Amino acid sequence: MRKPRNANRRDFIRQAMAGTAIAGLWPAMAPKNAAGEDAFAPKDSIRITDVKTICTAPERIRLVVVKVETSDPGLFGWGCATFTQRPLTVKTAVEEYLRPFLIGKNPDNIEDLWQSMYVSSYWRNGPVLNNAISGVDMALWDIKGKRAGMPVYQLLGGRCRIAADLYAHASGRDFQEVEDSVRRWMEKGYRHVRAQVAIKGYSAYGASDAGEAASNLPPDTQVFEPAAYVRTIPKLFAHLREKLGDEIELLHDTHERISCAQALQLGKALEEYNLFFWEDPLPPEEVDYFRQIRSQTSTPLAMGELFNNPHEWLDLISERLIDYIRVHLSQIGGLTPGRKLAALTEHFGVKTAWHGPGDLSPFGRAANVALDLACYNFGIQEQHIFNEAAQEVFPGCLKIENGYEYANEEPGWGIDVNEEKAKKFPFRESPSFDMSWGRVRRRDGTIVRP
Repeated sequence: MRKPRNANRRDFIRQAMAGTAIAGLWPAMAPKNAAGEDAFAPKDSIRITDVKTICTAPERIRLVVVKVETSDPGLFGWGCATFTQRPLTVKTAVEEYLRPFLIGKNPDNIEDLWQSMYVSSYWRNGPVLNNAISGVDMALWDIKGKRAGMPVYQLLGGRCRIAADLYAHASGRDFQEVEDSVRRWMEKGYRHVRAQVAIKGYSAYGASDAGEAASNLPPDTQVFEPAAYVRTIPKLFAHLREKLGDEIELLHDTHERISCAQALQLGKALEEYNLFFWEDPLPPEEVDYFRQIRSQTSTPLAMGELFNNPHEWLDLISERLIDYIRVHLSQIGGLTPGRKLAALTEHFGVKTAWHGPGDLSPFGRAANVALDLACYNFGIQEQHIFNEAAQEVFPGCLKIENGYEYANEEPGWGIDVNEEKAKKFPFRESPSFDMSWGRVRRRDGTIVRP
């Protein structure tokens, strides 16, 4: 039976009064942990006390790493925030903005801290803030591993393979030099090698034979013409397959320097040489064209090292337009978004091939390898061997043997920083950023992207 109108009004007033009372009691009703404490409030025993950056270049590559210190004496974590072309902007973002935002918070709440850092500046999804967040995020995982007494890959579910299979980089001024370089890696046990060759008179990615710039161009210009490159690369792989056979897995990186039509032409021309993958045929601004490339070539495709946010990769993955995702983990915000991306790609049959060049600190490499071991859909890992100076600055660098990279079994990343030795390798003061990407032009002066 319907209630009288006055009864409905009384119910509404009672509910409103109850809501007011509940609002007043909110601190008492906030989520509690097992000890009866506010679950989101920092525990007395552990909170973030400081966040700092260390900038060092033991390989003449500008690395930015983040140290998160806690109230637990001797407990701290390290993470990679390296945006080597604009490192000082990341340093500022960490020290001037994230540091005051994080001090006093509970380092255990990695997901909550990531989400709050992500929206803390309102404007988001850019490489500066993403790298700053990454440095903190990876440091928090390092702390979590140390508190658990486990390497980070164990926190991700444990290993599903022993080590990460690597691909090495081979290059040369001509086909014979590239062949010789590939053979040297094969002799060291590598099963996957990326091959790049110089294009006579031009500045090609991965190998250069550039002559002097044309008189109508600035003297520091590097010249690249895509047509010569597209004609040369199929001939390189014809040579390598004839001399090396089919057992070695060969890769190639176009580095986004050709047109959509040329990418389609090159992809079809490379089919008969059975590449393991063909990397970055197009820039991120033209990813829609992957639908045409996928429909007209069977050459496996890898893409993503310049990606910043999920909107750039969702369609490529969900429509199965690529075979390997190549993002730079610090560029997308660290290990936390990386593990989500790996889980997404598994459902669509896309494998991981995280970006791993020299402009990645040992902590970034450790994060790559943690995902490589823990994620079923691992594909391949780009190699970088740190020199002796870098290994002195970062004791505990991961071991590479027979073309495989192994995670440390120490808690967290198992890597530290010798802060005094790091000071011996400061950034060069001028220029303080990498201008080389803005100097490559076609003969007529058109800038080449990237």
